[in-house]
Amino acid sequence: MRLKILGSGDAFGSGGRFNTCFLVDRGQASFLVDCGASAMIAIRKFGVDPNSIEAIVLSHLHADHFGGIPSFILDGQLVSRRIRPLTIAGPQGMRDRLETLMEAHFPGSSKVKRKFELELIEFVPESKTPIMAAVIATAYTVDHPSGTPSLALRIECDGKVLAYTGDTEWVDALIEVGREADLLVAECYTYDHKIRFHLDYATLRKKLPLIRAKRVVLTHMSTDMIARAAIIKECEAACDGFEIVLD
Repeated sequence: MRLKILGSGDAFGSGGRFNTCFLVDRGQASFLVDCGASAMIAIRKFGVDPNSIEAIVLSHLHADHFGGIPSFILDGQLVSRRIRPLTIAGPQGMRDRLETLMEAHFPGSSKVKRKFELELIEFVPESKTPIMAAVIATAYTVDHPSGTPSLALRIECDGKVLAYTGDTEWVDALIEVGREADLLVAECYTYDHKIRFHLDYATLRKKLPLIRAKRVVLTHMSTDMIARAAIIKECEAACDGFEIVLD
């Protein structure tokens, strides 16, 4: 599995980073995990072919995690000349929120006929959901109000397990999400200051022995957390352009 962090930032541009967007690079069968508002900028910056992306898997419906979808769809229609189907999987209620978002960004865009099919999948929590060939995702409900359920994701892909907390304060479901995963990507908004609905490093560090993930990468960091990232030994800190290869 090859993962490239296209965006590791929070909602407020801390550290000058792009919004959350991760690319699982599988050649012409790649997929994104989250697609924040700046995703198309990051895709262009890092030379990713949008037409190589077969699916987008969403943790929750805040702008810094799914706000890039309208531009991605319109790029496929008007610029990249997409013809292959695109699958978008996300929380219950995503279908209605996506239409609202499309119309808010580009009025009329949700109704335009496209040359590619758009398949929308809404997760049933704790049920295995096929996303594409050799990719199965299981979603778990977490604690982060976003208008629809916010989710952590456990993704089985090509014999590896990618776990992702999404945005949330600590909930015990994260133990199952990350259990012995090959890679756990964890939100880590602050170092030890507790903020409701977000993870802090002090809490996560105490819980890691329960999770037993093989590798842990921290993302979605505030300015304070970015400044302290260099002193962390137990985990790696993500940055835009960071690449991870799991053999």
